[in-house]
Amino acid sequence: MLRLSRMNDYAVVVLGQLASRPERPRSASEVAEATGLAASTVSQVLKALAHAGLVASVRGAHGGYTADRPAEDISVAEIVLAVDGPVALTACVDGGDCAIEATCLLRGSWDRINNAVRDALEEVTLADMLAPMRDFSRFEPEELRP
Repeated sequence: MLRLSRMNDYAVVVLGQLASRPERPRSASEVAEATGLAASTVSQVLKALAHAGLVASVRGAHGGYTADRPAEDISVAEIVLAVDGPVALTACVDGGDCAIEATCLLRGSWDRINNAVRDALEEVTLADMLAPMRDFSRFEPEELRP
């Protein structure tokens, strides 16, 4: 079964929360409360997203995290890369380590499938993922609403 990690799913949710209100920085605890995720999980996700340049941290009394770009400019592939690293369906994709590479009849064949998956993830933006749930305000506690 091909499956993205749970952390990737959480990263889309966290980044979606930040992108839904780009004008207002949010603390990790605010994001955790709004999403229902554990604060430690949100902190871990925010750290990975910040390291990848997808979120920015704002210091100060009204600081927190913001999406670094509009949701339309962030691809799902970028989120996957930030959390799990490059898409690689098998060990041999893109010159990875493979014990039987020298004798494998399928050498290079997985690259085509891997590229198709990567291209599909590049084509879908965070905005596309958020489209069915554009109004996040109904999920937020009253004090977090604009």
